[in-house]
Amino acid sequence: MSEPVFPPLLTGHHAKGGEDPFEKAQAMAALGCDSGSVVYNIQADRLRAAIVFAPEVALQDAMAMLPLCAVGFQNSLGALAPPEVAVHLGWDGLICVNGAKCGQFHVAASTIDPDQIPDWLVVGWELVLLQTSDAPGHTPDVTALYDEGCADVSATQLVESWSRHMLTWLNRWSEDGNAPLHGEWLGLLRGVGEPIEGQGVFLGTDERFGMLIRDKDETHLRPLTNLLEAT
Repeated sequence: MSEPVFPPLLTGHHAKGGEDPFEKAQAMAALGCDSGSVVYNIQADRLRAAIVFAPEVALQDAMAMLPLCAVGFQNSLGALAPPEVAVHLGWDGLICVNGAKCGQFHVAASTIDPDQIPDWLVVGWELVLLQTSDAPGHTPDVTALYDEGCADVSATQLVESWSRHMLTWLNRWSEDGNAPLHGEWLGLLRGVGEPIEGQGVFLGTDERFGMLIRDKDETHLRPLTNLLEAT
């Protein structure tokens, strides 16, 4: 299998064996690696990748990198997959293909203080390529990319395409702020306008991509920083 080729602003790092790119990227970031370092692991049954950012804004604003990477992924898979394949995103980082869970985004940073500028922020994602379950029919809400008519989508090509689409959105975000990204992301989100069990109705997101939940007469905000994973 050929190794991915990344745009000039990005540097690829191959995670070997069972290494988790998300964890490796965090370790590299803590040691001071360059922003734009992309760690990837392509296996027969799954694809994992992570990218290191060095934000220049407070964490609550830098969290825009999560929906930015997710929109870049949706755009890349949408371009490579057959036109009948639907790719949607969950506010919590879920990747859905034809309505079923197929992958997940993750995010971690050097701080959890929303007002502090983090030394680094890492966004990672994983995608199931082949189901390894003995009885996949028992979990119809879970799928794999190659079960959804995407057997011709190369994992290497997908990582390369994602990196390019992500950079396009990063440049646009740098020039135009959150508004264009917010509009694109909101149009791809699952569950907007639908009830969340025991919590209320998912109204949409605020200007910083936080989840707005309407519970009777009150609207609650769930900021993206709630999705930060322990480092």
